[in-house]
Amino acid sequence: MRSVIENDQETIDEGKIISESISQGLGGFTPDLLFNNLVKNFQRAKKLYGATIIREVTDFEEDYIEKNLNIPEFKATLKRNIERNIAKLKEKGLLDKEGQFTQAAYTLASIILYTEELDKLRVKGLGEHEEHIKNHYGEKKHTAPYKKGARYRDIALKSTLRKAIRRSHRRILPEDLTTWERKRKGNISIIYALDASGSMRGKKLSTAKKAGIALAFKTIQEKNKAGLLIFSSIIEDAIPPTQDFLHLLTTLAKAKASKETDLTKALHKAIELFPKRAETNHLIILSDAIPTKGKNPTSETRKAASLARSEGITISLIGIGLDERGERLAKDITTIGNGRLYITNTLENLDTIILQEYDTITAS
Repeated sequence: MRSVIENDQETIDEGKIISESISQGLGGFTPDLLFNNLVKNFQRAKKLYGATIIREVTDFEEDYIEKNLNIPEFKATLKRNIERNIAKLKEKGLLDKEGQFTQAAYTLASIILYTEELDKLRVKGLGEHEEHIKNHYGEKKHTAPYKKGARYRDIALKSTLRKAIRRSHRRILPEDLTTWERKRKGNISIIYALDASGSMRGKKLSTAKKAGIALAFKTIQEKNKAGLLIFSSIIEDAIPPTQDFLHLLTTLAKAKASKETDLTKALHKAIELFPKRAETNHLIILSDAIPTKGKNPTSETRKAASLARSEGITISLIGIGLDERGERLAKDITTIGNGRLYITNTLENLDTIILQEYDTITAS
Protein backbone atom coordinates (compact mmCIF):
# COMPACT_ATOMS: atom_id res chain seq x y z
CA MET A 1 0.00 0.00 0.00
CA ARG A 2 2.87 2.37 0.79
CA SER A 3 4.26 2.01 -2.74
CA VAL A 4 1.15 3.75 -4.13
CA ILE A 5 2.36 7.15 -2.88
CA GLU A 6 6.02 6.64 -2.05
CA ASN A 7 8.25 9.45 -3.40
CA ASP A 8 5.21 11.45 -4.55
CA GLN A 9 5.18 14.38 -2.13
CA GLU A 10 2.39 16.21 -3.94
CA THR A 11 0.06 13.20 -3.62
CA ILE A 12 1.04 12.80 0.05
CA ASP A 13 0.22 16.47 0.71
CA GLU A 14 -3.13 16.12 -1.07
CA GLY A 15 -3.94 13.04 1.00
CA LYS A 16 -3.12 14.94 4.19
CA ILE A 17 -5.45 17.80 3.18
CA ILE A 18 -8.30 15.35 2.57
CA SER A 19 -7.64 13.39 5.76
CA GLU A 20 -7.50 16.57 7.86
CA SER A 21 -10.65 17.93 6.17
CA ILE A 22 -12.67 14.81 6.96
CA SER A 23 -11.57 14.90 10.61
CA GLN A 24 -12.62 18.56 10.70
CA GLY A 25 -16.08 17.49 9.57
CA LEU A 26 -15.75 18.73 5.98
CA GLY A 27 -17.04 16.82 2.97
CA GLY A 28 -15.17 18.80 0.31
CA PHE A 29 -14.18 22.28 -0.87
CA THR A 30 -15.77 25.03 -2.91
CA PRO A 31 -13.40 27.93 -3.76
CA ASP A 32 -15.84 30.79 -3.16
CA LEU A 33 -17.06 29.50 0.19
CA LEU A 34 -13.54 28.83 1.44
CA PHE A 35 -12.30 32.27 0.32
CA ASN A 36 -15.28 34.07 1.87
CA ASN A 37 -14.84 32.25 5.18
CA LEU A 38 -11.18 33.27 5.31
CA VAL A 39 -11.87 36.90 4.47
CA LYS A 40 -14.97 37.50 6.58
CA ASN A 41 -13.87 35.90 9.85
CA PHE A 42 -10.34 34.54 9.80
CA GLN A 43 -10.37 33.46 13.48
CA ARG A 44 -13.45 31.35 12.87
CA ALA A 45 -11.95 29.98 9.64
CA LYS A 46 -8.84 28.85 11.55
CA LYS A 47 -11.04 26.79 13.87
CA LEU A 48 -13.10 25.44 10.98
CA TYR A 49 -10.24 24.39 8.70
CA GLY A 50 -7.09 24.12 10.81
CA ALA A 51 -3.52 25.12 9.93
CA THR A 52 -2.76 22.25 7.52
CA ILE A 53 -5.76 22.80 5.27
CA ILE A 54 -5.30 26.58 5.15
CA ARG A 55 -1.61 26.26 4.28
CA GLU A 56 -2.05 23.63 1.58
CA VAL A 57 -5.06 25.24 -0.10
CA THR A 58 -3.79 28.86 -0.02
CA ASP A 59 0.01 28.31 -0.23
CA PHE A 60 0.41 30.68 2.74
CA GLU A 61 0.95 30.23 6.46
CA GLU A 62 -1.81 31.40 8.82
CA ASP A 63 0.24 34.26 10.31
CA TYR A 64 1.09 35.65 6.88
CA ILE A 65 -2.56 35.57 5.78
CA GLU A 66 -3.68 37.32 8.95
CA LYS A 67 -1.16 40.15 8.50
CA ASN A 68 -2.03 40.78 4.85
CA LEU A 69 -5.74 40.02 4.68
CA ASN A 70 -6.75 43.68 4.35
CA ILE A 71 -4.54 44.29 1.31
CA PRO A 72 -6.63 44.07 -1.91
CA GLU A 73 -3.76 42.71 -4.01
CA PHE A 74 -3.12 39.96 -1.46
CA LYS A 75 -6.81 39.03 -1.41
CA ALA A 76 -6.74 38.63 -5.19
CA THR A 77 -3.66 36.37 -4.97
CA LEU A 78 -5.27 34.37 -2.17
CA LYS A 79 -8.39 33.78 -4.25
CA ARG A 80 -6.36 32.70 -7.32
CA ASN A 81 -4.32 30.24 -5.22
CA ILE A 82 -7.45 28.70 -3.72
CA GLU A 83 -9.11 28.33 -7.13
CA ARG A 84 -5.94 26.80 -8.64
CA ASN A 85 -5.37 24.28 -5.85
CA ILE A 86 -8.98 23.17 -5.73
CA ALA A 87 -9.08 22.85 -9.53
CA LYS A 88 -6.02 20.60 -9.27
CA LEU A 89 -7.87 18.32 -6.83
CA LYS A 90 -10.76 18.11 -9.30
CA GLU A 91 -8.41 17.27 -12.19
CA LYS A 92 -7.00 14.38 -10.15
CA GLY A 93 -10.49 13.03 -9.45
CA LEU A 94 -10.34 13.79 -5.73
CA LEU A 95 -13.25 16.25 -5.89
CA ASP A 96 -16.39 15.90 -7.99
CA LYS A 97 -18.01 18.74 -9.97
CA GLU A 98 -19.79 20.03 -6.85
CA GLY A 99 -16.53 20.04 -4.88
CA GLN A 100 -17.35 16.98 -2.74
CA PHE A 101 -14.75 14.30 -1.96
CA THR A 102 -14.86 11.29 -4.26
CA GLN A 103 -14.24 7.66 -3.38
CA ALA A 104 -10.69 8.11 -4.70
CA ALA A 105 -10.21 10.90 -2.14
CA TYR A 106 -11.36 8.68 0.73
CA THR A 107 -9.06 5.89 -0.46
CA LEU A 108 -6.08 8.27 -0.58
CA ALA A 109 -6.93 9.58 2.90
CA SER A 110 -6.99 6.01 4.25
CA ILE A 111 -3.56 5.28 2.74
CA ILE A 112 -2.13 8.43 4.33
CA LEU A 113 -3.53 7.50 7.76
CA TYR A 114 -2.16 3.97 7.41
CA THR A 115 1.37 5.00 6.40
CA GLU A 116 1.61 7.78 9.00
CA GLU A 117 0.56 5.45 11.80
CA LEU A 118 2.87 2.62 10.76
CA ASP A 119 5.81 5.02 10.47
CA LYS A 120 5.05 6.30 13.98
CA LEU A 121 4.82 2.78 15.40
CA ARG A 122 8.13 1.79 13.81
CA VAL A 123 9.83 4.79 15.44
CA LYS A 124 8.37 3.66 18.78
CA GLY A 125 9.39 0.06 18.08
CA LEU A 126 5.77 -1.08 18.38
CA GLY A 127 4.95 -2.00 14.82
CA GLU A 128 7.67 -4.44 13.89
CA HIS A 129 6.60 -7.73 12.39
CA GLU A 130 7.57 -10.65 14.61
CA GLU A 131 8.93 -13.87 13.12
CA HIS A 132 6.99 -16.76 14.64
CA ILE A 133 7.38 -20.50 14.07
CA LYS A 134 3.93 -21.58 12.94
CA ASN A 135 2.20 -24.94 12.92
CA HIS A 136 -1.23 -26.44 13.49
CA TYR A 137 -1.17 -25.91 17.26
CA GLY A 138 -0.37 -22.19 17.17
CA GLU A 139 2.71 -19.99 17.04
CA LYS A 140 5.89 -20.62 19.00
CA LYS A 141 6.52 -17.17 20.45
CA HIS A 142 8.38 -17.22 23.82
CA THR A 143 9.98 -19.86 26.01
CA ALA A 144 9.05 -20.76 29.59
CA PRO A 145 10.17 -23.35 32.17
CA TYR A 146 8.86 -26.84 31.47
CA LYS A 147 5.65 -27.72 33.30
CA LYS A 148 4.18 -31.14 33.88
CA GLY A 149 1.70 -31.90 31.12
CA ALA A 150 3.51 -29.90 28.42
CA ARG A 151 3.97 -31.71 25.10
CA TYR A 152 7.49 -33.02 24.54
CA ARG A 153 7.43 -31.75 20.95
CA ASP A 154 7.24 -28.21 22.40
CA ILE A 155 10.58 -28.49 24.21
CA ALA A 156 12.89 -25.66 23.06
CA LEU A 157 16.12 -27.60 22.54
CA LYS A 158 18.52 -24.67 22.02
CA SER A 159 17.18 -22.79 25.02
CA THR A 160 17.33 -25.93 27.16
CA LEU A 161 20.95 -26.63 26.16
CA ARG A 162 22.01 -23.02 26.80
CA LYS A 163 20.49 -23.14 30.27
CA ALA A 164 22.21 -26.44 31.13
CA ILE A 165 25.58 -25.09 29.91
CA ARG A 166 25.20 -21.86 31.90
CA ARG A 167 24.55 -23.96 35.02
CA SER A 168 27.60 -26.15 34.29
CA HIS A 169 25.47 -29.29 34.23
CA ARG A 170 27.10 -32.33 32.62
CA ARG A 171 23.70 -33.55 31.52
CA ILE A 172 20.28 -31.98 31.05
CA LEU A 173 18.31 -31.96 34.29
CA PRO A 174 14.53 -31.49 34.59
CA GLU A 175 14.98 -27.91 35.84
CA ASP A 176 16.90 -27.04 32.64
CA LEU A 177 13.98 -27.87 30.38
CA THR A 178 12.23 -25.00 28.64
CA THR A 179 9.27 -25.16 26.28
CA TRP A 180 7.79 -22.95 23.62
CA GLU A 181 4.74 -21.01 24.73
CA ARG A 182 2.18 -21.19 21.99
CA LYS A 183 0.13 -18.12 21.21
CA ARG A 184 -3.60 -18.64 20.73
CA LYS A 185 -4.89 -18.07 17.21
CA GLY A 186 -8.10 -16.58 15.95
CA ASN A 187 -10.36 -16.78 19.01
CA ILE A 188 -10.50 -13.12 20.02
CA SER A 189 -12.91 -10.51 18.66
CA ILE A 190 -12.31 -6.86 19.50
CA ILE A 191 -14.54 -3.93 18.53
CA TYR A 192 -13.18 -0.38 18.56
CA ALA A 193 -16.02 2.02 19.45
CA LEU A 194 -14.98 5.50 18.36
CA ASP A 195 -16.81 8.55 19.64
CA ALA A 196 -17.25 10.83 16.60
CA SER A 197 -19.33 13.51 18.32
CA GLY A 198 -18.71 17.20 17.63
CA SER A 199 -16.22 17.63 20.48
CA MET A 200 -13.89 15.11 18.79
CA ARG A 201 -13.49 17.34 15.69
CA GLY A 202 -9.99 17.88 14.30
CA LYS A 203 -6.79 16.54 15.84
CA LYS A 204 -8.61 14.37 18.40
CA LEU A 205 -10.52 12.46 15.74
CA SER A 206 -7.52 12.18 13.42
CA THR A 207 -5.34 10.72 16.20
CA ALA A 208 -8.14 8.41 17.36
CA LYS A 209 -8.47 7.08 13.79
CA LYS A 210 -4.75 6.28 13.71
CA ALA A 211 -5.01 4.48 17.05
CA GLY A 212 -7.85 2.42 15.55
CA ILE A 213 -5.66 1.56 12.56
CA ALA A 214 -2.89 0.38 14.90
CA LEU A 215 -5.36 -1.81 16.79
CA ALA A 216 -6.89 -3.30 13.62
CA PHE A 217 -3.47 -3.96 12.08
CA LYS A 218 -2.10 -5.80 15.10
CA THR A 219 -5.33 -7.70 15.80
CA ILE A 220 -5.60 -9.05 12.25
CA GLN A 221 -1.85 -9.67 11.96
CA GLU A 222 -2.17 -12.00 14.97
CA LYS A 223 -5.06 -13.94 13.39
CA ASN A 224 -7.76 -12.37 15.57
CA LYS A 225 -10.73 -10.28 14.40
CA ALA A 226 -11.31 -6.53 14.67
CA GLY A 227 -14.62 -4.69 14.37
CA LEU A 228 -15.48 -1.02 14.24
CA LEU A 229 -18.29 1.10 15.67
CA ILE A 230 -18.36 4.83 14.90
CA PHE A 231 -20.99 6.65 16.92
CA SER A 232 -22.26 10.12 17.81
CA SER A 233 -25.94 10.60 18.70
CA ILE A 234 -26.51 7.89 16.07
CA ILE A 235 -24.53 4.89 14.83
CA GLU A 236 -22.54 6.44 11.98
CA ASP A 237 -20.92 3.19 10.83
CA ALA A 238 -20.58 -0.36 12.11
CA ILE A 239 -18.49 -3.36 11.03
CA PRO A 240 -18.73 -6.69 12.87
CA PRO A 241 -15.42 -8.37 13.81
CA THR A 242 -13.57 -9.25 10.61
CA GLN A 243 -10.13 -9.85 9.15
CA ASP A 244 -10.78 -7.41 6.29
CA PHE A 245 -8.25 -4.72 7.20
CA LEU A 246 -8.90 -2.59 4.10
CA HIS A 247 -12.62 -2.32 4.93
CA LEU A 248 -11.80 -1.15 8.46
CA LEU A 249 -9.18 1.28 7.17
CA THR A 250 -11.38 2.99 4.59
CA THR A 251 -14.31 3.23 7.02
CA LEU A 252 -12.13 4.84 9.67
CA ALA A 253 -10.76 7.31 7.12
CA LYS A 254 -14.30 8.51 6.26
CA ALA A 255 -15.38 9.18 9.87
CA LYS A 256 -16.51 12.77 10.51
CA ALA A 257 -17.26 14.49 13.81
CA SER A 258 -20.81 15.69 14.41
CA LYS A 259 -23.73 15.76 16.85
CA GLU A 260 -23.79 14.57 20.49
CA THR A 261 -22.61 11.44 22.33
CA ASP A 262 -24.93 8.46 22.82
CA LEU A 263 -22.97 5.68 24.53
CA THR A 264 -26.11 3.65 25.18
CA LYS A 265 -26.73 3.26 21.45
CA ALA A 266 -23.09 2.26 20.94
CA LEU A 267 -23.26 -0.42 23.63
CA HIS A 268 -26.51 -1.90 22.25
CA LYS A 269 -25.01 -1.95 18.74
CA ALA A 270 -21.87 -3.67 20.01
CA ILE A 271 -24.02 -6.47 21.46
CA GLU A 272 -25.50 -6.99 17.98
CA LEU A 273 -22.10 -6.98 16.26
CA PHE A 274 -20.22 -9.47 18.43
CA PRO A 275 -20.40 -13.17 17.50
CA LYS A 276 -22.61 -15.24 19.82
CA ARG A 277 -20.35 -18.28 19.98
CA ALA A 278 -18.09 -18.74 22.99
CA GLU A 279 -14.91 -16.74 22.55
CA THR A 280 -13.32 -13.56 23.89
CA ASN A 281 -15.50 -10.57 22.94
CA HIS A 282 -13.95 -7.29 24.03
CA LEU A 283 -15.15 -3.73 23.44
CA ILE A 284 -12.74 -0.78 23.56
CA ILE A 285 -14.51 2.60 23.76
CA LEU A 286 -12.68 5.83 23.03
CA SER A 287 -14.49 9.02 24.08
CA ASP A 288 -13.81 12.54 25.28
CA ALA A 289 -17.12 13.23 27.03
CA ILE A 290 -19.94 11.80 29.09
CA PRO A 291 -23.06 10.85 27.10
CA THR A 292 -25.38 13.77 26.38
CA LYS A 293 -28.18 12.05 24.46
CA GLY A 294 -31.24 10.47 26.10
CA LYS A 295 -33.62 11.18 29.00
CA ASN A 296 -31.17 9.94 31.63
CA PRO A 297 -28.00 9.20 29.66
CA THR A 298 -25.72 8.15 32.54
CA SER A 299 -28.25 5.71 34.02
CA GLU A 300 -29.11 4.31 30.58
CA THR A 301 -25.40 3.86 29.82
CA ARG A 302 -24.84 1.85 33.02
CA LYS A 303 -27.80 -0.40 32.18
CA ALA A 304 -26.48 -0.95 28.63
CA ALA A 305 -23.03 -1.83 30.02
CA SER A 306 -24.65 -4.39 32.37
CA LEU A 307 -26.55 -5.90 29.45
CA ALA A 308 -23.37 -6.15 27.38
CA ARG A 309 -21.56 -7.86 30.27
CA SER A 310 -24.42 -10.36 30.65
CA GLU A 311 -23.82 -11.23 26.98
CA GLY A 312 -20.20 -12.11 27.78
CA ILE A 313 -18.69 -8.85 26.49
CA THR A 314 -15.92 -7.16 28.48
CA ILE A 315 -15.50 -3.39 28.20
CA SER A 316 -12.49 -1.10 28.49
CA LEU A 317 -12.56 2.66 27.97
CA ILE A 318 -9.99 5.25 26.95
CA GLY A 319 -11.05 8.72 28.12
CA ILE A 320 -9.52 11.86 26.62
CA GLY A 321 -9.60 14.77 29.07
CA LEU A 322 -12.71 13.59 30.90
CA ASP A 323 -14.15 15.86 33.57
CA GLU A 324 -14.96 14.53 37.06
CA ARG A 325 -18.47 13.32 36.13
CA GLY A 326 -17.19 11.72 32.96
CA GLU A 327 -14.42 9.91 34.78
CA ARG A 328 -16.87 8.65 37.40
CA LEU A 329 -19.15 7.18 34.73
CA ALA A 330 -16.18 5.73 32.84
CA LYS A 331 -15.09 3.92 36.03
CA ASP A 332 -18.61 2.53 36.44
CA ILE A 333 -18.67 1.27 32.83
CA THR A 334 -15.30 -0.49 33.08
CA THR A 335 -16.11 -1.94 36.53
CA ILE A 336 -19.41 -3.32 35.23
CA GLY A 337 -17.68 -4.48 32.05
CA ASN A 338 -14.77 -6.13 33.91
CA GLY A 339 -12.30 -4.09 31.86
CA ARG A 340 -9.77 -1.31 32.32
CA LEU A 341 -9.97 2.48 32.32
CA TYR A 342 -7.28 4.68 30.79
CA ILE A 343 -7.42 8.45 31.28
CA THR A 344 -5.19 10.67 29.17
CA ASN A 345 -4.96 14.40 28.54
CA THR A 346 -2.57 14.05 25.60
CA LEU A 347 -3.14 12.61 22.14
CA GLU A 348 0.39 11.42 21.34
CA ASN A 349 0.12 8.19 23.37
CA LEU A 350 -3.31 6.97 22.20
CA ASP A 351 -1.89 4.23 19.98
CA THR A 352 0.47 3.08 22.76
CA ILE A 353 -2.47 2.85 25.19
CA ILE A 354 -4.67 0.93 22.76
CA LEU A 355 -1.91 -1.56 21.91
CA GLN A 356 -1.20 -2.00 25.62
CA GLU A 357 -4.88 -2.84 26.07
CA TYR A 358 -4.70 -5.33 23.18
CA ASP A 359 -1.68 -7.05 24.75
CA THR A 360 -3.54 -7.30 28.07
CA ILE A 361 -6.52 -8.96 26.37
CA THR A 362 -4.44 -11.46 24.40
CA ALA A 363 -2.34 -12.36 27.45
CA SER A 364 -5.36 -13.13 29.64
